[in-house]
Amino acid sequence: MSLRIALLNAAHDGALNRRNFRRELDADLVEYDVTERELPDTFAFDGCLLTGSRASVYWEEPWIADLTSWVRDAVERDVAFLGVCFGHQLLAHALGGEVEPMDEYEIGYRTVEHDGTSELLDGVDERFTVFTTHSDRVVELPPGAEQFAANDYGIHGFQTEDVFSVQFHPEYDTETAREVTRGKDDQLSEERIQQVLDGITSENYDAACEAKRLFDNFTQYLRGRAGTGESGGVAAADD
Repeated sequence: MSLRIALLNAAHDGALNRRNFRRELDADLVEYDVTERELPDTFAFDGCLLTGSRASVYWEEPWIADLTSWVRDAVERDVAFLGVCFGHQLLAHALGGEVEPMDEYEIGYRTVEHDGTSELLDGVDERFTVFTTHSDRVVELPPGAEQFAANDYGIHGFQTEDVFSVQFHPEYDTETAREVTRGKDDQLSEERIQQVLDGITSENYDAACEAKRLFDNFTQYLRGRAGTGESGGVAAADD
């Protein structure tokens, strides 16, 4: 079956997100530029994917308030979610968790560990490599949520019912990693940026591709939900 997923694109220039997620997800992606306050007028999706952004979820911006409200409503209607980076933080924030700035920016290829409790990372080694770039982190999970991945910088994955989220960027290719890193010149020193660029190698990228398995796991999960006739799929009501 063909899945219909709402791509809630939170990047202010969404071209890289658009390319990367369309490459990785075997689904019909219906894109919304949420920074321009574009949001679906329906909840009739098999699932939603909420992307990264240079914004912080605690900024007092109208589009963030709109997005937070829509996400809460969608989750209450049993729509399944996958959040990535900002999406991970927005889901935590919207569902009653807490996000705060970090003392140190995490960027580059890092090791994350997961405990095997979430089907999102089925088939991924307990210790795995991912590309990270963030200066905020989830410090308190939403009520009822369970952490399934972390490293020394904090929580890298949580799940609550049909909501999955990860702090790292499984969708990144090396081109995206380099472009994003070079764009941090207003936040990081030239030396730090060059260190990260030096680490964007084919070897590290190949290792990080293991985590891309989560996209297949997510779509498999959505197909399972649709097969059981649970609400939130394409047949759901538009209210």
